Amino acid sequence: MAARKPGLIALFDVDGTLTAPRKVTTPKMLEFMRELRKVITVGVVGGSDLIKISEQLGNSVINDYDYVFSENGLVAHKDGKLTGTESLKSFLGDEKLKEFLNFTLHYIADLDIPIKRGTFIEFRSGMINVHNIRPKMISVLREKFAHFNLTFSIGGQISFDVFPQGWDKTYCLRYLDEFQEIHFFGDKTYKGGNDHEIYESERTVGHTVTSPDDTMEQCKALFLS
Repeated sequence: MAARKPGLIALFDVDGTLTAPRKVTTPKMLEFMRELRKVITVGVVGGSDLIKISEQLGNSVINDYDYVFSENGLVAHKDGKLTGTESLKSFLGDEKLKEFLNFTLHYIADLDIPIKRGTFIEFRSGMINVHNIRPKMISVLREKFAHFNLTFSIGGQISFDVFPQGWDKTYCLRYLDEFQEIHFFGDKTYKGGNDHEIYESERTVGHTVTSPDDTMEQCKALFLS
């Protein structure tokens, strides 16, 4: 196999790209990524925290990939080592954060839905993940908190993410200045999807995928032929 190509990196979304939605990675994908890593630098960028990414990609994920960006890159690992963190709490402050959470919880409490149990809000370092009832709720929150400069992005199968403008997946690109060619693979590349901004970035070559198998086929054609 050819030597590793310098200045080139491929970044991958997790859910729907490297794994089936909300499932764990397959041995076939793990082996494929090992082979791909022999040829190019490989990274993962997900909206979830590292614990959830590890549940899908394996506990050794930070060693299996050259770069692992959890929470859109707010928590960054390079070559198995933590290289950077940022906090949503420090950006908004306690009072704004409390105002947003209180409003969101009241909104959910007033929803007429058949089942109200489980985790509705998940607080992460760099974002808030809100489960279920997406498009209308996003519209309400976007109008109510326009002055907070927040971005609302549909992520996963049942939730949406809330984070400061610019803290989407393009945040991770600040760690990749050494690369002249950055390819990104994701399934939610449409406007409003949580892969859209990095897919559209002038710094990346964006690729829309429909499944892990499609990811492998596209990568074979681009990097392994």
